[in-house]
Amino acid sequence: MHTMWKGSISFGLVNIPIKLHAATEDKDVKLRTLHKKCHAPIKYEKVCSACEEEVKPEDIVKAYEYTKGKFVVLDDEDLEKLRKENEDKAVEIIDFVKMEEIDPIYYDKTYYMSPHEGGGKAYSLLRKALEESAKVGLAKIIIRAKEQLAVIRVYKNTLVMETIHYPDEVRAAEDVPNVPSGDKVTKKELDTAILLIDQLTTEFEPEKYKDDYRTALLDLIEAKRTGNKVVTSAEKEVKSNVTDLMAALQASIDRTKPVKETKTRKRTTTKAKERKQA
Repeated sequence: MHTMWKGSISFGLVNIPIKLHAATEDKDVKLRTLHKKCHAPIKYEKVCSACEEEVKPEDIVKAYEYTKGKFVVLDDEDLEKLRKENEDKAVEIIDFVKMEEIDPIYYDKTYYMSPHEGGGKAYSLLRKALEESAKVGLAKIIIRAKEQLAVIRVYKNTLVMETIHYPDEVRAAEDVPNVPSGDKVTKKELDTAILLIDQLTTEFEPEKYKDDYRTALLDLIEAKRTGNKVVTSAEKEVKSNVTDLMAALQASIDRTKPVKETKTRKRTTTKAKERKQA
């Protein structure tokens, strides 16, 4: 597994040399853009908006636009020095909190943590302490020239670090337009909605959820590559255009009733008819 960061994590006087490894991967199917006429890949060139000249990599500098059209140019040396000064610092766990206190909206990316040379015992200590206390650690870390807040927790006997957004990076929910200010639902509608939720409630098994679009796209690509006839999937059931809320809820409940219950009812009805005929 590729190592993308090396450093150390500390809590109190305990220091743990660690490595970070990306815990997830992007499985999106990457499509290239081609010239329709000859199917050659399209090249994208960097062109100066003023000179209209193609710009080479060595002629590009970074800058911050502090007002429209006004920039502060930053040298690579200055940025590298600032990054180095902060990345060389040990990542310190600054607080311990309960995981349920962190809303999922804050979470960003997940990394596996493995102990570096000589860090095995301290790694095990932190893992055990987090498990026993039912807490997670909060730390700050600089990854790729960006300081980030991070949560350190245990996942399947492995320490993981999950970067989380700072509060000012999460947009205010109050700014979302057209959100109803109050609940304008009847008790019957609510009870029916809860019944529907109960019928659809199950244990979370991530393995049963698949990316259907990616699978279909790969099948289409393979069919075109091999020259086979492209087969379209069967049409999905057309959704009824139900506008009445109660009717929609009841229709949903009828569609999600357990099959066993329906079969049992049929058998019971059949036996009742047989007894009457007898």
